[in-house]
Amino acid sequence: MTDLIPAPPVPRVPVRGGATFPVRRIFCVGRNFADHAREMGASAPASKAERGTPVFFHKPADAIVTGDADVPYPPGTQDLHHEVELVAALGTDAPSGELSREAAASLVLAYGVGLDLTRRDLQAAAKAKGLPWDTGKGFDHSAPISELVPIADVGSLEDRTLTLRVNGEVRQHGALHDLIWDVPDILQELSKLYALKAGDLVFMGTPAGVAALVPGDTLTASLDDVVTLQGRIVG
Repeated sequence: MTDLIPAPPVPRVPVRGGATFPVRRIFCVGRNFADHAREMGASAPASKAERGTPVFFHKPADAIVTGDADVPYPPGTQDLHHEVELVAALGTDAPSGELSREAAASLVLAYGVGLDLTRRDLQAAAKAKGLPWDTGKGFDHSAPISELVPIADVGSLEDRTLTLRVNGEVRQHGALHDLIWDVPDILQELSKLYALKAGDLVFMGTPAGVAALVPGDTLTASLDDVVTLQGRIVG
């Protein structure tokens, strides 16, 4: 049987060393740093026992922007925000059923740093009406991402920090040991809801300091000295 239209290309992220990572799905975690939850007007748990369940949403796989390419300012918004995040790339299909922490951790092939770009005005308007806020998150070019770095070259995430500079000035900085749900936690929770597969990316949530971007802004996001993402917002 012949396709009615040409099959779209599979989005791919470069991997350090020369390979590429074909993207299947993009899962995102909301309110995973207590300081960011509070700046968005939400309560933050005082301990792990009070965490409840994480907030998940999605971006389309073709929302990625790679190669430090320019990022177009999206239509329909007057308030585009940056959110710097750790990104976990899964290299193995998860077994069926809920995962143990050990099994969850074994799924991760590589890490990168990414931006969860957000049309904050659209998100806020939807929230105020109790409606889904997909249009605020899942739009074209909303997931710039660095190259992926194999986990062996990253080391312990507990000792790592995320930083975002806009026009050379620090906007966001957060330590990964402050994540409310760490990577195995999140993969465990996702496994209760979805069949996790090789090719999935997980954007792990952002620290405080989210703010507006305008055309002409330059961006430098980093996971310490492990990997860097650069970009520019264009009109």
